[in-house]
Amino acid sequence: MPECKAQNGKYPPMNNDKWLSRILGLVCSVFDGYSTVLFLRDPGRDICRIAASFSLGDSISTGYEIKTGTGLVGWIAKNDKPLLINNFDRDEGCLGYYPRESESKIKAFMGCPLPQEAGVLCVDSKKTYSFSDKDQKILYQFAQLVQDIRQGLMQADHSLKSREYYRYLALIQELRQRVPKWRSFLQQLLELLSQSTGFSHCFMAARDERGEGYFIEGLQQEILPRVNLKEHKFNIDSGLLGWAFKHGSPVFSGLHEGPAGLPLFGKEVPAKQFKSVICLPLVVHRKTRGLLVLADTGALPIDEELKGFVYMVGDYLGLFLENLYLKSRIS
Repeated sequence: MPECKAQNGKYPPMNNDKWLSRILGLVCSVFDGYSTVLFLRDPGRDICRIAASFSLGDSISTGYEIKTGTGLVGWIAKNDKPLLINNFDRDEGCLGYYPRESESKIKAFMGCPLPQEAGVLCVDSKKTYSFSDKDQKILYQFAQLVQDIRQGLMQADHSLKSREYYRYLALIQELRQRVPKWRSFLQQLLELLSQSTGFSHCFMAARDERGEGYFIEGLQQEILPRVNLKEHKFNIDSGLLGWAFKHGSPVFSGLHEGPAGLPLFGKEVPAKQFKSVICLPLVVHRKTRGLLVLADTGALPIDEELKGFVYMVGDYLGLFLENLYLKSRIS
């Protein structure tokens, strides 16, 4: 077995950790084990992270991740095959989810891949020859159960999230009648956008008439305290926002996708390092005249539902700007 190196990337706990812990406790009880651990594969990455665990001790490295192909868990994830070791020899491999001194007490290990290569379900024991081939078949049934429940809960979460997004869309659409003034309208829209998406900073950038630079048109929270945003013009040839203006292309950068940590305004502008960014071009009269920007210093997941919601808000804001543009042309 290859050398095992657990990595120190920690993730926040799952929303559904209660039901996961209960199932893992049941698995541990059925097999008279010491610990049961569930690893889930990160989408698009060769990484499996601990999503939940149940143990009679307290030494499991909750939240850590292991590269596929590394150690016993990584071997199962890479080969999509179960593994049963009844006389555990640490010289032949390692588990990775215990500190070294705790792992030396483990004498038996059994692991099974989840369907669709979604992860690995493991159980171990401090007793040698604790598990049988029949136990491994039962563990496979538990792995199927875990995956079925996960998919059901994910669908329920998506449904709840969709309803919440549509509720915020209704609030945003009401703004136009309730708040006719542009500055107040934009301020409240950005506040609702921040509340609904969880991004700490939401703002709009507007290009100047010649396309040589851009300004911050409105924001829901201070983002550059040392810069006078009422007068400062940013370089359109610099930073992530400058790139989005010049190419007219959306940018999605978060937990599982996109370039992380790129400076929004360019290296010459001191600003926070944002690990999550959504940047949508606002097209008015067939030109990118503005950007709707969401940013956060944390690495946030950006799923298709979130993208769809932000696109709808961007389209709505674009229509508002189009009307303002036409009114200015008529007058």
